[in-house]
Amino acid sequence: MGDDSEWIKLPVDQKCEHKLWKARLSGYEEAMKIFQKIKDEKSPEWSKYLGLIKKFVTDSNAVVQLKGLEAALVYVENAHVAGKTTGEVVSGVVSKVFNQPKARAKELGMDICLMYIEIEKGEAVQDELLKGLDNKNPKIIVACIETLRKALSEFGSKIILLKPIIKVLPKLFESREKAVRDEAKLIAVEIYRWIRDALRPPLQNINSVQLKELEEEWVKLPTGAPRPTRFLRSQQELEAKLEQQQSAGGDAEGGGDDGDEVPQIDAYELLEAVEILSKLPKDFYDKIEAKKWQERKEALEAAEVLVKNPKLEAGDYADLVKALKKVVGKDTNVMLVALAAKCLTGLAVGLRKKFGQYAGHVVPTILEKFKEKKPQVVQALQEAIDAIFLTTTLQNISEDVLAVMDNKNPTIKQQTSLFIARSFRHCTASTLPKSLLKPFCAALLKHINDSALEVRDAAFEALGTALKVVGEKAVNPFLADVDKLKLDKIKECSEKVELAHGKKAGLATDKKEFKPVPGRTAASGAAGDKDVKDTSAPKPGPLKKAPAPKAGGPPKKGKPAAPGSSGSSGPKNKKGVDTKEIVEPELSIEVCEEKASAVLPPTCIQLLDSSNWKERLACMEEFQKAVELMDRTEMPCQALVRMLAKKPGWKETNFQVMQMKLHIVALIAQKGNFSRTSAQVVLDGLVDKIGDVKCGNNAKAAMTAIAEACMLPWTAEQVMSMAFSQKNPKNQSETLNWLSNAIKEFGFSGLNVKAFISNVKTALAATNPAVRTSAITLLGVMYLYVGPSLRMFFEDEKPALLSQIDAEFEKMQGQSPPTATRGISKHSTNAADEGEEGDEPDEGGNDVVDFLPRAEISDKISSELVSKIGDKNWKIRKEGLDEVASIINEAKFIQPNIGELPTALKGRLNDSNKILVQQTLTILQQLAVAMGPNIKQHVKNLGIPIITVLGDSKNNVRAAALATVNAWAEQTGMKEWLEGEDLSEELRRENPFLRQELLGWLAEKLPTLRSTPTDLILCVPHLYSCLEDRNGDVRKKAQDALPFFMMHLGYEKMAKATGKLKPTSKDQVLAMLEKAKANMPTKPAPAKATSKSTGGSAPAKFQPVSAPVEDSVSSSVEPKPDPKKAKTLGVSSKAKNAQGKKVPSKTSLKEEDDKSGPIFIVVPNGKEQRMKDEKGLKVLKWNFTTPRDEYIEQLKIQMSSCVAKWLQDEMFHSDFQHHNKALAVMVDHLESEKEGVIGCLDLILKWLTLRFFDTNTSVLMKALEYLKLLFTLLSEEEYHLAENEASSFIPYLILKVGEPKDVIRKDVRAILNRMCLVYPASKMFPFIMEGTKSKNSKQRAECLEELGCLVESYGMNVCQPTPGKALKEIAIHIGDRDNAVRNAALNTIVTVYNVHGDQVFKLIGNLSEKDMSMLEERIKRSAKRPSAAPIRQVEEKVQRTQNISSNANMLRKGPAEDMSSKLNQARSMSGHPEATQTVRREFQLDLDEIENDNSTVRCEMPELVQHKLDDIFEPVLIPEPKIRAVSPHFDDMHSNTASTINFIISQVASGDINTSIQALTQIDEVLRQEDKAEAMSGHIDQFLIATFMQLRLIYNTHMADEKLEKDEIIKLYSCIIGNMISLFQIEGLAREASTGVLKDLMHGLITLMLDSRIEDLEEGQQVIRSVNLLVVKVLEKSDQTNILSALLVLLQDSLLATASSPKFSELVMKCLWRMVRLLPDNINSINLDRILLDIHIFMKVFPKEKLKQCKSEFPIRTLKTLLHTLCKLKGPKILDHLTMIDNKNESELEAHLCRMMKHSMDQTGSKSDKETEKGASRIDEKSSKAKVNDFLAEIFKKIGSKENTKEGLAELYEYKKKYSDADIEPFLKNSSQFFQNYVERGLRMIEMEREGKGHIPTSTGVSPQMEVTCVSAPTSTVSSLGNTNGEEVGPSVYLERLKILRQRCGLDNTKQDDRPPLTSLLSKPTVPPVVSSTDMLHSKLSQLRESREQHQHSDLDSKQTHSAGTMSTSPSSAANIDDLKKRLERIKSSRK
Repeated sequence: MGDDSEWIKLPVDQKCEHKLWKARLSGYEEAMKIFQKIKDEKSPEWSKYLGLIKKFVTDSNAVVQLKGLEAALVYVENAHVAGKTTGEVVSGVVSKVFNQPKARAKELGMDICLMYIEIEKGEAVQDELLKGLDNKNPKIIVACIETLRKALSEFGSKIILLKPIIKVLPKLFESREKAVRDEAKLIAVEIYRWIRDALRPPLQNINSVQLKELEEEWVKLPTGAPRPTRFLRSQQELEAKLEQQQSAGGDAEGGGDDGDEVPQIDAYELLEAVEILSKLPKDFYDKIEAKKWQERKEALEAAEVLVKNPKLEAGDYADLVKALKKVVGKDTNVMLVALAAKCLTGLAVGLRKKFGQYAGHVVPTILEKFKEKKPQVVQALQEAIDAIFLTTTLQNISEDVLAVMDNKNPTIKQQTSLFIARSFRHCTASTLPKSLLKPFCAALLKHINDSALEVRDAAFEALGTALKVVGEKAVNPFLADVDKLKLDKIKECSEKVELAHGKKAGLATDKKEFKPVPGRTAASGAAGDKDVKDTSAPKPGPLKKAPAPKAGGPPKKGKPAAPGSSGSSGPKNKKGVDTKEIVEPELSIEVCEEKASAVLPPTCIQLLDSSNWKERLACMEEFQKAVELMDRTEMPCQALVRMLAKKPGWKETNFQVMQMKLHIVALIAQKGNFSRTSAQVVLDGLVDKIGDVKCGNNAKAAMTAIAEACMLPWTAEQVMSMAFSQKNPKNQSETLNWLSNAIKEFGFSGLNVKAFISNVKTALAATNPAVRTSAITLLGVMYLYVGPSLRMFFEDEKPALLSQIDAEFEKMQGQSPPTATRGISKHSTNAADEGEEGDEPDEGGNDVVDFLPRAEISDKISSELVSKIGDKNWKIRKEGLDEVASIINEAKFIQPNIGELPTALKGRLNDSNKILVQQTLTILQQLAVAMGPNIKQHVKNLGIPIITVLGDSKNNVRAAALATVNAWAEQTGMKEWLEGEDLSEELRRENPFLRQELLGWLAEKLPTLRSTPTDLILCVPHLYSCLEDRNGDVRKKAQDALPFFMMHLGYEKMAKATGKLKPTSKDQVLAMLEKAKANMPTKPAPAKATSKSTGGSAPAKFQPVSAPVEDSVSSSVEPKPDPKKAKTLGVSSKAKNAQGKKVPSKTSLKEEDDKSGPIFIVVPNGKEQRMKDEKGLKVLKWNFTTPRDEYIEQLKIQMSSCVAKWLQDEMFHSDFQHHNKALAVMVDHLESEKEGVIGCLDLILKWLTLRFFDTNTSVLMKALEYLKLLFTLLSEEEYHLAENEASSFIPYLILKVGEPKDVIRKDVRAILNRMCLVYPASKMFPFIMEGTKSKNSKQRAECLEELGCLVESYGMNVCQPTPGKALKEIAIHIGDRDNAVRNAALNTIVTVYNVHGDQVFKLIGNLSEKDMSMLEERIKRSAKRPSAAPIRQVEEKVQRTQNISSNANMLRKGPAEDMSSKLNQARSMSGHPEATQTVRREFQLDLDEIENDNSTVRCEMPELVQHKLDDIFEPVLIPEPKIRAVSPHFDDMHSNTASTINFIISQVASGDINTSIQALTQIDEVLRQEDKAEAMSGHIDQFLIATFMQLRLIYNTHMADEKLEKDEIIKLYSCIIGNMISLFQIEGLAREASTGVLKDLMHGLITLMLDSRIEDLEEGQQVIRSVNLLVVKVLEKSDQTNILSALLVLLQDSLLATASSPKFSELVMKCLWRMVRLLPDNINSINLDRILLDIHIFMKVFPKEKLKQCKSEFPIRTLKTLLHTLCKLKGPKILDHLTMIDNKNESELEAHLCRMMKHSMDQTGSKSDKETEKGASRIDEKSSKAKVNDFLAEIFKKIGSKENTKEGLAELYEYKKKYSDADIEPFLKNSSQFFQNYVERGLRMIEMEREGKGHIPTSTGVSPQMEVTCVSAPTSTVSSLGNTNGEEVGPSVYLERLKILRQRCGLDNTKQDDRPPLTSLLSKPTVPPVVSSTDMLHSKLSQLRESREQHQHSDLDSKQTHSAGTMSTSPSSAANIDDLKKRLERIKSSRK
C-alpha cells in the first residue's frame, strides 16, 4: 500500500505522467484546479504543461481520459501558449477520443477543437479534421464531419475554409457507412446555408437520389443570410455588438451588416481545375487544318468537350487559341466558325483572367467575323466575345475595337456597337474613365449618323449605356454637337439600360433626371490618372487649324497634379475652355472700320495713316486710352487690330509709334474677347518686329498676351511657322527665345512636339550661330518637360552639335520644371473637380512622351520575319532579331499592336545561344521604351518570360534580364507583375539564381508600392521555402525581402501562412518573422486627393519637388493647366509619385520617384539599434578632430535605410549648394515629419556636425537656422536628448561658438540655450567646460559666459562634477592673456557670488594676488548695481525648470537610461531653485551662509506693508508629475491601445511603489477625459484585479516594511482611491465590473478601512474617509445585480471564516443595508433570479438556527430586511424569480417568501382603518415638523457645498439663536466626527465675530470641502480661512496659521509665545526685530512640508486642481525637506 500511495507526494505535472491511473486522475483534477486559478493568461505556469496536454487527451484509461479532456479544455481556453499544442492535441482527439463509446468524451473532444478555432488556430484544426476523414474507423469520420459542421455553423464560412471540405464531399457521399453519408448530407446542408448555389456545381456528380434529398433539404432552409454565433478572440467586440443589436430589438442595423458578414463565394473558386492541353487528340493541330471540313469538325468537337469543363488549369494555350482564331477568321464553313467560337467561349469561361493575354489576338478576328448573317453564328460569336471581355479590360482591347468601328460593313458596325454597349454594362465610373470614353464616344457619334437604322440604334444603345454608367456630367462634353432629337433618344436608351451590377454604377440615377451631378461624386470617375484626359468635342470653325496633339498623360513625377484646374490647350484638351473658345468670322475692312468708329474718337481714325509721325503718335495715345476704358463685352477686337494693321500698319517707321501700337495689341488681347481670327491679323507683324532692337520686347509682350488669350500651343505653332517662313535670322532666334520663356510661363501642356522638333531641326541647321544657340536653349527647356527621350529625335545630328545639345541637357539635369504662372484664360470656367485614385493607378500612365507620334509597326512584323526569328539556323534567327531592332530604332515610338512579335521573341528568351538571348533582352528593353506605358498589356506573355531568364546560369545574361525587367517595370508600374499567379509560379521554381535575383528585385520594388497587391500573398509560401533554401544567397535575399512583404501583408497574415509548414520549419520562419517585424519599414502613405475645398480651381502647376504639397494647391496665381495634369486633376503630388510610372528620364527616375514621399522613413527601433551598435563598438564612435572618410561612409550607410535616397544624395553631394538645398527641404519637412525627424535625430545631428567642418558660411548659417527650429520642435514635443546624441553633437557645436562672425556666435549661444530644454543643464556643463580649454580665445570667452548663464539660471547644482572643481577651473581663466576671456571668467564667478555669496572664495581655492584683487574689485562693482537678484525673470525660470523636471519623465527616453535614473537626475537638477521658484528673492534663505557662519546672522524682517504676505503662505509649487508610459501614450488611441492599456494595468500591481503610482497616474489621465475614458472599456475587471492585488500587497508587505516611508504608502493609497473614484463616477465603465471582482474589491476596501495601522498615520483618517466615499460610489454605480451578489457572497465568506473580525461582517452588512435603501430605485434593473439564487445558497449554508447562534443578531436581521424589501417591491411576483434554483427544498427561502407574502396580504386589510384613527391626531404636528426638517436640511446642504459653506453656517447660527430649543442633533448624528467639529467650530467663530472678538482659527488644516467630496486634497489652510469674502483679516490670524503649520510639522510652539505679538511688529516697522535663522528655517520647513503633503493628495482630487501651472515631482521636494532637516541639525549643533 505504501508504494501505491507514494505518488501522492509528487508534484502535479509528475502525477499527470504517472503510470498509475489513480495518480493521473488526481493529477488531472489538480491541474484543472490550478488552471482555473491562474488569472494571468501569460503566466509562466502554463508552459510547464505544454508537453503534457496531448497526454491529457490520449490517456488510455477512459475514466481518466474524461478528466484529462476537461482539464485540457480549461487549458486551451485560458493559456496564451495553448496555440502551440494545436496539431498534436487535435490529432490526439481525432485518433483517441472520437472513437470512444462515451458521448461525453466525444463532446469534450469537439469542444476542444472548437476552442482551438476560437484562439485563432482554425486552419491547423481543420487540417487535422480533414486528415481524420481518411481514417478507417467510421466513428472517427462521423465525429470529424460533425465537428467541422459545428465549427462552420458557429464560426461561419469566413473562419472555416469551405474549399477543402467541398473537395472531399463527393467521396463522403459514396461511403458504405450510412452514418457517414447522413453526416455528409448534414454538412452539405450547412455549407449550402452559407454559400447557397455556389455548392451546386461541385456536387453535380453525386448520386441523383442523394442530390434530390439535398435539394429538398436546401429548400427548407431560411432565406436570410446566416451569421456566426461564436467569434475568434480577436473578434469578441463584434460579438458584443451583435448581442447589443439583438437585445435592442433585432436587425435594425444588422440588416446592413449582412453583406459584410458572409463572404460571397464564387462557385468557380470551389471547383478543381482540369488540365486539358494534354488531353487534346494528338493529331488535333493537323486535323484542324485538314482540307475536309468533317475532319476539322471532329477536331473542334473534341476540343469543345474538353473546354466545357467549368475550370481549366493555367497553361500555354497560345497554339490552341491561334488555331481556333484561324478557324473563326478564315474557315468558309459557318458551322465550324460557330463551333470554334463556342470553344473560345469555353476557354474564356474556364480560364477567366488567365485568358486575358490572348484576348487581344482574338477580339479583332471575332468582330470582323460579325459580317456573317446567320443567327447561330452571330449568337456564338456574341457569346464568345462577351466571355472574352470578362477576362480582360476594355482598356486592353479598346484599340482593336475602335479599329473595327470604321469598317464599312453595317452588320460589323452594329454588332461592335452592341458589344460596346454590353461591355459598358460591366463597367463602373472608375473603370470607364474619360480617356477611354472619349474615343468610343467619337466613334459612336459617327454611327448615330449612319444610313443604316440598325447601326444607329446600336450606337444609341451604347451611348445610352455609357450615360447610365458614368453619368451625364462625364458624357455631356462629348455630346456637345448632338442635336436634341438624338440626345433625347440616347437618354431614352439610357433609362432602359439594366447594368450588370445593379444601379450602383450609374451615377445619374433616375431620381436625378440627368441633371449635372453637383460637386464631384464618385460618379465622374474616381479614376485619377485616366480621368480627365480628353473631354471636349472638337469644334468647327477656326478651331480646325489648331494642332490636335494626342492628349497628354499624367503629371510628370515629382510635380503635383493640379486640382480642378481649367483653361485648355488645343481643341482636344479640356472642356473648361474649348467649349467657350471665341469663334469669330473674318470681317471685311468696311465692317471693321464701322465697328471701330463706334468705339474710337473720330480724330483717331483719321490720323491713323497721317504722314506726320507726331500725329500718328497722338492718335496711338488716344487709341490706347479708348482701349483702356472699353468694357470687355463691347470691345470689337478684330476691328481694332485691323485698324492698327491699316497702312502703314506693321511697316511703321517710327519706333515710338510702333512701340505704342504693339502695346495696344497686347492690351486688346488682355482686355477683350480676343479670337484666333484677330490673332491671325497681327501675328505676322509681331513676328516681323520681334527681332527689332527697340520694339522687340513690346512684340514679345503682345505675343504672350495673345498666347494667353488663344492658348500657347496654337500661338506657338503659328509664330514658329511664320518665323521660319521668312529669312531674318534675328527674328528666328528671338522667336525661339520667346518660346523658351513662354513654355516656362505657360507650362508644356498641349504643345505639338513633332511640329516643334521639325522647326528646331531647321534652326539647328541654320548658319547663324544665334539661331542655333536659341534652338539649343529651347531644347533645354523642352527637356525639362519631355525628359531624355527628347534626345532620340536628334541622334542623327552632327557630333559637335549633339555634344552642345547634351551639354544643355546636362545643365537641366535634376532641375524641376518651373511653376506655370500663366495660362488660365479669362474665358475659362471652373472645370469640375476631377476624380482621384488613392490606389496604385490602373494605368502605368502616359506622360509628355505621348505627345510624340507613335508609329504603327505591326505591318512590318511580317510572317516571314516571325519565321526568321524562329528559324533553326542561329544566324538567320540573329538576322531576324537585327531586323526587329532596326524597325524599333527607326520608329522610335511605336503603337502597342506588334502582331506576332511577342510570341516570336518569347521563343528566343530560352534560345540555346546565349548571345541571342541577350540580344532579345536588349530588343525587349528597346521595346519598353518605344511602346511606353502601353507595354503593360504584354507583361503576362512577354514580361514574365523575362523573369524566367533571371534563372540563367550566366551572370551577364542575368544582369541583362534584370535591366530589362526594370525597364519594363519603369513603364508599367508593379501592379501588372504582381497580379495573378505568374510571379509566384516563377518563385516556386527551385532555381537558386532565379530565386535570389527575383527576391532582390522584389525587395527593391515593394517598398515603393503604396497599395497592397492582391496576389502578393501567393508568393509567401515560396518565400518561406526560400528562407530554408540550401543556397545561402537565396536565404539571405529571402530574409532581406521579408520585411517588405510584411510591410504590405502585415505580420498576422504572414504568420498565418506558416500554418502549412512543417513544425521545425514553422518555428524557424516565425522567429525570422519576429525579427523582420522589428525592422519592418513603414508603408508609404496612401495617395491622398486634395479636396475641392482647396480653392475651387486651384492651379495646375509644375511644382518644385521640395516644396510642400500644400503650396501646390493654394497659390493665388491661376496658371494654365496642361493635359498631363488634367488627367490627375485633384490629386496631390504625393498621390502619383512612386508608382512606377514612366518618366522618360531613366537617370532621374529614382529621385523624382521618391521626392514626394516622406524624407525621413520611420524604422521601428532603428535609433535604439544604432545606439546598441555604437555601445557594442560594432561601429565607429562619433569622435574625431576632423571628419575622416570612414565616418562619412558609416553615416551614409546608416542613413540609407531611413533617409529618402534623393535627399541623401543632396546631403552628401560635393557641392555646398546641394547642402543648402537639403537643409531647405529639411526645414520644410520639420513640422510635417516630426516622428521621422525624431527617429533619425542622431543621424541628423551627426550630419550637421560634418557641416560645422565646412568652410562655407551660407551652409553654416542655414544649419544653425535649422538647429534652432529643430530644438524648438524637440522641446515642444518634450523630447529628451539621448546620451549618444548629445555626445556626438554638443562638442562640435561648441567649436562654432568661437567663430569670428558675431551672428554665428549668437546663433550657437541661442541653440545652446534651447538645448537646455531637451538636455539637462548639469550634463551640458561638462561639455561647455571642455570648450573653455580651446586654443581659440573667442571660444573660451563665449564658453565661460555660457557657464555663467547656466549657473544664473539653474543654480550651483549644474556645476559638475562638483561646484568646487568647476569653479577652480573657471578661476584659472582670470589670469588668461586675452582680455575678453578674463572678463568672462570674472563675470561668471561674480554670477556665482551673487547666488552663493562669500562661499565662492572657498570654492575657487587659491588665486594669485593679482587675480584675487581683480575679482574683489569686480565683485564690489557688481554690488553697486541696483539689481540684487541675479535670477532671471520668474516666467522664464519657471519655464526652464519645468522643462527640466519634465525631462525626467519623457515619453521618448534614451533607451540606455531607465526611468528611475532619470527621476534621480531630475531631482538632483531641480534642487534649490525648484524649491524656491515662486518664493520671492527677499524671502529666500541663504542656507549656505547660515551653515558656514557661526555668528548669529541678523535676518531683517522686511516691511510687511510692501509685500503681499499671502505669498509666504502659498505652498511652494511643486511641478506636477508628468509621468507617462514608456510605451506609446494614450493620446494616440490607435490600434495598439488595448496592448498599451494591458501593459499599464499590469504595472498597477507592481511591487515597486513608484511604478505603480506612475501607472495609476496614467490611467487617471485617461479616466478624467471623457473622450478617452471609453478606451478602458473591456479592461475594467483586469484593472480592478490589479488594484486589489496592489491593496493586498500594501496590506501584507509594504505596511510591515519598516524601511518604507509611510508617506509613500499614503501617496499610493491616495492614487488608488482617486483612480477608483474617477472610475466609479463613469457609470458605463463601473457597470462592467463583474461579481467576483467586485467581491474582492469590497473585501480589499473594507480590510483597508479596518486597518488600525492606517489610523495611526498622520494622514490615515483622511484615507479612511476617502475609502468611505469610494465604497458609497461603488455601491451606487456598479451593476446593481453584481454588487448585491458580491456583498452576499462576501457576507457568507466572512461569517464562515473564523479569522474574520466581527467588525468586517458588520461593515459588509452596512453596505447591504445601503443597497436595500437603493432597491426601490433599482429593482427593475436587478436580475432577481440571480440574487435569490445567492440568498438561497446563503440560507443553505446558514439555516435560521445557525444564524441565530451568531454572536450578533445583525446577519439574520439583514437577511430578513433584504427579503422583506424585495417582497414589498415585487409582491407575489417574487415567487416567479426562483428559476435558477435547482432544488428549492435545500433552503428555507421559498417558505420564508411565502410566509412574508401571506403576512403582507393579511396586513393590507387592517392597515387603512388604523391609519385613519392615528392620522387625525398627528397631522398638525407632522406638518410643522416637516417644515422645520426641510429648512434644516436646506441649511445643512449649504454647509456641505463648497461655495455656500459660510452662508450655511451663518443661517444655522441665526436659526439656533431664533429657536434656542431646536434640536440639530439628528442632522449631525449621521455625519462624520470631523463634520460635527467643523460645524461647532464654525458656529463658535461666528458667535465671537459677531461679538467683536475676531476670528478663532481652526485647529486643523482641512478645508470644509473635505466632508463633501471626501477626496479633495487637504488644501492649504489659507483656503479654509482665507478672506474670500473680502473682509479684513487681523494679523493674529497669520500668527495662528503659523502655529498650525508648525504643529503639523511636529515643531514646538512654546518658543513662539516669548515673542511680541505680530500686531506689535506691524505697528513698529522701523525697528526690525531679531529673528533667529533657526525660526525662519522652521517656518520654511513647515511650508515645504505642507505643500508636499498637499501635493501628495492632489492626485486624489478629480475635480479640484491646483491653480499652479508648473508642478514638479514630489520626490524632489522630499529631497529638499530632508536636506533642510540635516542643515537645521548642523546649525543647531554648531550654536551649542
